[in-house]
Amino acid sequence: MVQYTVTLVTSHPPQSGTFSTPLITLIGTGGTSKEFKLDIPLQNLRPGSSAVFHLSVSSPLGRLVLVRLHTESRLGFPELAWHCREVQVEPPGGPAQHFPCRKWISSVGSVELWEGAARTVCGETLELLKQHRNLELQSKQETYRWRTISEGLPHCVDMTSLEQLGPDFRYTRSGPAFNAHYLRGFAERCESWKSFEEIETLFIFNCPPGGAATAEYVRSHWQLDSFFGYQFLNGCNPYVIRQCKTPPPNLAVTPEMVQPFLPACTSLPQEMERGTIFLADYEILEGVPANCVNGRPQHLAAPLCLLYRNQQGELLPIAIQLKQTPGPDNPVFLPSDSEADWLLAKIWVRNSDFHCHQLVSHYLKTHMLGEAYCVATLRHLPGAHPLHKLLMPHLQTTLQINIQARTSMLAKGGVFDKSISCGLDGVTVLIHRAMQRLRYSALCLPEDLRERGIDSLDNNYFARDGLRVWGAIHRFVEGLLQFFYPSDSAVQQDSELQSWITDLFHHAFLGLQQTGVPQSFQKRAELVQFVTMVIFSCSAQHAAVNFSQLDFDLWMPNCPASLRQPPPSSKGSRTLPDLLHHLPEVNSTCSVLLTLAMLSQPSSDYIPLGFYRDPPFIEETPRNLISEFQAELRNLGSEIDDRNAALELPYRYLRPDLIENSVSI
Repeated sequence: MVQYTVTLVTSHPPQSGTFSTPLITLIGTGGTSKEFKLDIPLQNLRPGSSAVFHLSVSSPLGRLVLVRLHTESRLGFPELAWHCREVQVEPPGGPAQHFPCRKWISSVGSVELWEGAARTVCGETLELLKQHRNLELQSKQETYRWRTISEGLPHCVDMTSLEQLGPDFRYTRSGPAFNAHYLRGFAERCESWKSFEEIETLFIFNCPPGGAATAEYVRSHWQLDSFFGYQFLNGCNPYVIRQCKTPPPNLAVTPEMVQPFLPACTSLPQEMERGTIFLADYEILEGVPANCVNGRPQHLAAPLCLLYRNQQGELLPIAIQLKQTPGPDNPVFLPSDSEADWLLAKIWVRNSDFHCHQLVSHYLKTHMLGEAYCVATLRHLPGAHPLHKLLMPHLQTTLQINIQARTSMLAKGGVFDKSISCGLDGVTVLIHRAMQRLRYSALCLPEDLRERGIDSLDNNYFARDGLRVWGAIHRFVEGLLQFFYPSDSAVQQDSELQSWITDLFHHAFLGLQQTGVPQSFQKRAELVQFVTMVIFSCSAQHAAVNFSQLDFDLWMPNCPASLRQPPPSSKGSRTLPDLLHHLPEVNSTCSVLLTLAMLSQPSSDYIPLGFYRDPPFIEETPRNLISEFQAELRNLGSEIDDRNAALELPYRYLRPDLIENSVSI
């Protein structure tokens, strides 16, 4: 008889343990053991415990390659799923082999665990393991099928409930929730705010003292042109503005019109040549159907906003046109107009920005594409694949949060249906248009910033921090993939990898050639770029566009989710109190803020970028690379803190320790 020592390690979270009895089978190159029922007294599977068992096998099994595991309920005790962290097996003569699990185990079916080393299909020498890879992917492809929600939108997982998702992809966010006490109770108040003082009262009760410095800053500065411009760079949607070298033909602005807002010694053509003129164009919203809220029609605009960057580095709006087609009923609003006219024009721009932020920069580019990256990874990269190990910590939570979003916020009766200008029909139209306009370069931060001409602006803190985070991720990914893919040919020959990117091209990017998204990988550098983009999108970009939104939107007039009057077709007939009849009604204001408050709360147990609950790799080189990545991120965080200490309004959303590792809210 040959003895094997088996250690079952239970995960630490308090609900990881089970009363059930584990059953295990060892599979090696020289044979398969019988199934062992591990019911030795006092060896309980408690949270954080390690239970040791000694198994006698009739003959050596060779090198162990798989461990099969399931449980059996214990008589008189409830059956609870068991979350196994790993199985350690010490064969005769050692050393111990590690079989990572990190899954829920029950009596329904069994799981087969790989030995911990990562390897591509090209590095798989045993026919048994090649077959196991294929069987795993066949099972995953049956479980995680693609679904088309609407033509022209990225495909999602074919599941409509968390029960279908299964326990390995469900999670519970923990931590102090936003105190919504002072946002509830307004559901029946379907009327305009009576005054800005009323809105301020709501703001004060929902802005914790000392805990919302940015929100307070927004409330006191929202009418300033300099802060309006600042938000294009460092607000919750820094993805719209671009440098403007030639005036758009549909923007009815003449050099004479904006001359008063430029230095006396220069002109609009000269400033365009110098690179100090910028444009925010919301053409994508042209013709998007508007919603009805409280039984009354809402309105959308598709504005163009021209901005000038002065010698102090301030980005100042100098002209706003609210519709795309010039005409007598589409005036160009200027800073010299009445206070009410100019403020209303800026409010319209902010409303347009709300829609592009929520549905394009946020939901499409981080949530929807993140889900597609996750589904394709499950379908085409087995658990032993190095990219599966690298990517899943950044992708795993997207399935639950997106299923929840589709059955709540984006469903009939949800906040988009009841309280937001575009409504559910507009959501579909806008995302469809965004997909048609999407380019791969826009998903890769360095290229995106460079193409928009905003990569070197001193006060673009989103760009400065984002480029540093992108660079750190890129160096980490490059080192890791050099280890697993020593040459370009190794990339080309990985059939699982090539199936992964092909599936993504067709299901995430809908086979649209114009996106420029790769359909295959011929060079390792291409793979490094794409994987960097995936990790950045599902961590840093999501942090920048999600966790900033309540700060900038809690003062509702700064970023209204709906507007109740059409875009103005003339000037000079409005007063500041009139603006209250344009802004959202009381109940819809509170409904939107409740949603934003929920979305903006980080979990107290979130995993920051670069860190893991369980290390994904056992190899020395990848583990060293992870340590170097973590050290670089810590240094960056310290530098951001030093920079922020000197700023009137600190930018903290891309401080690495505040970047959640994945999209989970």
